Amino acid sequence: MRVIEVATFGGPEVLTVSEAPDPVPGPEEALVEVAAADVLWVETMIRRGHGGPYFPVVPPYRPGVGVAGTVGAVGAGVDRAWVGRRVVARTDERGGYLERAVVPVDALVAVPDRVSLTDAAALLHDGTTAYGLLDQVPVHPGDRVLVTAAAGGLGALLVQGARAAGAFVVAAAGSAAKRHALGRFAPDAVVDYTTPGWTERVRALTGGVHVVFDGAGGEYGRAAFDLLRAGGRFSAHGTPAGEFATPDPAAATARRVTVTGIADLQFAPEQARRHLRSALDAAAAGRITPLVGQTFPLDRAADAHRALEQRTALGKALLTV
Repeated sequence: MRVIEVATFGGPEVLTVSEAPDPVPGPEEALVEVAAADVLWVETMIRRGHGGPYFPVVPPYRPGVGVAGTVGAVGAGVDRAWVGRRVVARTDERGGYLERAVVPVDALVAVPDRVSLTDAAALLHDGTTAYGLLDQVPVHPGDRVLVTAAAGGLGALLVQGARAAGAFVVAAAGSAAKRHALGRFAPDAVVDYTTPGWTERVRALTGGVHVVFDGAGGEYGRAAFDLLRAGGRFSAHGTPAGEFATPDPAAATARRVTVTGIADLQFAPEQARRHLRSALDAAAAGRITPLVGQTFPLDRAADAHRALEQRTALGKALLTV
């Protein structure tokens, strides 16, 4: 089978296609014939060698953290009823950018009939994170909510979730294409946070916000923090601008702002599955739609990473097999 491997840290070009023997599921494992593989921004950081203490990956390694597909075989001790079922699953160090993935049976989550495997792959991590965030950072009817990096895979889901909760939602995105794409999710306002004075416009629209979901980080997140009303809620979960925009603790305390960081999103396995099922059920019911902006064939994994790093990717980027 084909698999993407990384022999050394570096640019997207270090993602190379290799041939590997077809894997065989062991006891309590299942073989998934992959239809789509999730691609995350953090994987570009890991590939460059910037994973830090949270992702201490050492080459050579196989990238990829999750797949959607059909169960082709199961190992000893696994109910054969899984064979032929459409599933989504997180993968381990054996990788996720590949044609066939072996995963523990406990990692399998069935995909509802009304959800495509592409959408299921898009929801595997972003849906889990979105519903986990909405659980930890509650949005109430009438709240003013700002979502930065709103045209990303996670941001688009947070816009929809906040709107469904009855909030007034301001979606912040950079390019005209991204701002146009957000229109299908009906935010109350869309702003370009790459232009001077964007925070003044948000303040004029909202009078200050109750909640910030910061998927951009860096200077954008720090500017967004200043828009919070006293007693607000701030989630610093994104780094595309270079770093998490974690507020100064003293400033947050003085303004009675509750801060949620990346460490708060390290869900236990059962928590993660619960949030994922919530996202899949919402998609099946038509309450949310993942924003899949582009797909790349497996052998163009490097192009998927480039699109994320150059911030040209619209919504979610996936690999298709």
